[in-house]
Amino acid sequence: MSEASDKKDFVPSENGERKNKKVRVGLVKSTSMDKTIVVEYINRVPHPQFKKIVKRSKKFYAHDEEGAATVGDKVRIRETRPLSKLKRWELVEVLSH
Repeated sequence: MSEASDKKDFVPSENGERKNKKVRVGLVKSTSMDKTIVVEYINRVPHPQFKKIVKRSKKFYAHDEEGAATVGDKVRIRETRPLSKLKRWELVEVLSH
């Protein structure tokens, strides 16, 4: 068998990025670090037993190269390779100030 048939080659999208990266929308909670923002993502899920809708929140550390985001902004972040110990997301765009 050839090597090409054994491996699953990744197919880049039109702009050269991998497909199926996770994207989240959240609020910026902190910008005190250099080129890093803390984004709080709130997810609404049904409780497993009682089926009531409950909120689950998670903080993500995201890379902000230009420093475009400020505290309170609504932003879109995308999953990326590990950039530091905690930082695995990057800022895609600021949706509202």
